[in-house]
Amino acid sequence: MWKNRNVWIILIGEFIAGLGLWTGIIGNLEFMQALVPSDFAKSLILFAGLLAGVMVGPLAGKIIDSTSKKRVMLISGFGRMISVVFMFLAIEYQSILFMIIFMIAIQLSAAFYFPALQSSIPLIVKDKDLLEMNGVHMNVSTVSRIAGTALAGAMLVIMSLSSLYMASMVAYGILFLLTFLLNFEEPNHNNELDGKNKKSGDFKEVLPVLKETPIALTVLILTFIPFLFIGGFNLMVINISEIQDDQAIKSWIYTIEGVCFMIGAFAVKRISNDNNMVPLMFLFVTLIAISHLSLYFADIKWMTLFSFGLFGLAVGCFFPIAATIFQTKIPKEYHGRFFSFRNMLDRVLFQVVLLGTGLFLDTIGLQMMAIVFGMLSLTLILIYGLRLFRHPVAVAEQKTP
Repeated sequence: MWKNRNVWIILIGEFIAGLGLWTGIIGNLEFMQALVPSDFAKSLILFAGLLAGVMVGPLAGKIIDSTSKKRVMLISGFGRMISVVFMFLAIEYQSILFMIIFMIAIQLSAAFYFPALQSSIPLIVKDKDLLEMNGVHMNVSTVSRIAGTALAGAMLVIMSLSSLYMASMVAYGILFLLTFLLNFEEPNHNNELDGKNKKSGDFKEVLPVLKETPIALTVLILTFIPFLFIGGFNLMVINISEIQDDQAIKSWIYTIEGVCFMIGAFAVKRISNDNNMVPLMFLFVTLIAISHLSLYFADIKWMTLFSFGLFGLAVGCFFPIAATIFQTKIPKEYHGRFFSFRNMLDRVLFQVVLLGTGLFLDTIGLQMMAIVFGMLSLTLILIYGLRLFRHPVAVAEQKTP
C-alpha cells in the first residue's frame, strides 16, 4: 500500500486541506465573535451551510456514481478554493451576508468532495489494506485538526484575519493541484446511458441496498452512538471545566482524547481481521457507551480524563472498522450515493445531538445526561447485536468484487 503513489497524494492532500479547513474555522469563529453577539444567531449562520450541504446530498451521490470521481473532486476542490473569496468580501465590508454565502458555498463543495473521496479509496487500495488506509487517513485528519487550530491561533496574534483566510485559500489550492496527480482506474461511465440505466442512478436506490445488506445497515445505526458523544463534545468540555472550576482541564481533555484516538486508529489494524471485525465493532461501541456513563463522575478530574481517553481509543478503532465495512459490503456502483447519504445523515445527527445536549445540560445537568445517553447507547447495542447475531449469514456476507 505504501508504494502506491495515490495513497501518499491522498494523505498529504488530507493534511494540507485539514490545515486550511481548521484555519478557516478559527477565522469564522473570530469573525462571528466580533460581529454577531447572539449565540443563537451564530448557530443559525452555521446551520445555513449545513442545510445547503444536506439538500444537495442526493444530487451529489448521483453525480459521483455516474461520472469520474476524480473530476468531481477537482471541481468541488476548485469551488472550495473560490468560496474563500466571499470571506474576503465579508471582511472588507464587515458583512454577515457574504459570510453566509461563504458557509453555503464551502459546504456545497464539501458535500461533493468527501463522498467522492470515500468512494475513491476502495479503487485505490486493495480490500485487505482498506482498514489500515482508513485508520491512517483518520489519524492524518486528527493531526491536521490539532496543527491547524494551533497554527491559526498563533497567526491571529501576529497577522490579520484576511491573512488567515489567505492561508486557508492557499491550502485548498495545493489540494486542488495534488488532486490532478491522482491516477486510478474507474468504472467506465458512459453519459449516453439508455433509459433503464438512467433510472438506475436514482439516489433512493441506496435504501433497498441497505435492506439487502444487514451488516451495513447495523453499522450505520450504531454510528449514532459515537455521535451522541461527538455532537455535544465541546459543550460537555465547557460544562466540565465549570463543574471542576478548572480552565486547564479543557486542554487536557482535548489532548488525551486526540492522542488516544490516534493510538486506536493505528492499533485497530493489528487486532482486527475479516473474521473478528463485527464482534470488535460491538466491543468498541460498548466502550463508547461506558465512557459516556462514566461521565457521571465528571466532578473527579482523573475520572473525566479516563472517560475521554477511553472514548478516543474506542472511537479511533470504531470508525476505521465502520468505513471498511461500508467500502467492502456496499457494492462499488452505489458508493457515491451511499457516502452522500451517510454524509447527510452525519450532518443531521450532529445538529440534533448538539441541540439535545444543550437542552439536557440546561435541564437535567451533565451527570444525568451521561446516564441517559449511556443507557440509550447500551439499549441500541443490545437490540441490534441480538438481531444481527441471530442471523450469522448477515455477518458473513461476501465482499463485493
